[in-house]
Amino acid sequence: MSWIYLIVAGLLEIGWPVGLKLAQEVETRVVGIGLAVGFMAASGFCLWMAQKHIPIGTAYAVWTGIGAAGTFLVGVMYYGDPSSIARYCGVALIVAGVIVLKLAQ
Repeated sequence: MSWIYLIVAGLLEIGWPVGLKLAQEVETRVVGIGLAVGFMAASGFCLWMAQKHIPIGTAYAVWTGIGAAGTFLVGVMYYGDPSSIARYCGVALIVAGVIVLKLAQ
């Protein structure tokens, strides 16, 4: 169950940068900040639950890895962030590192 909490925490971690991006526009500022705070709290709670049975270093690396890779993909797909083979390779290295941490536990 801890790994499910950790994966959910990582996916929720994607939400707060998106909320902060929405907060850049005056029309969506309050909603964006609210979303960011809500996603931060939910993600932190799930990370806290996951750390009951997963080592802190592994949990933190997986949490940030999912968040970083997911936020990169959201940025490319919805916000026109730059995309290149090198950037995708960087994200693949993050994912590979997360997988190694899981397998080495």
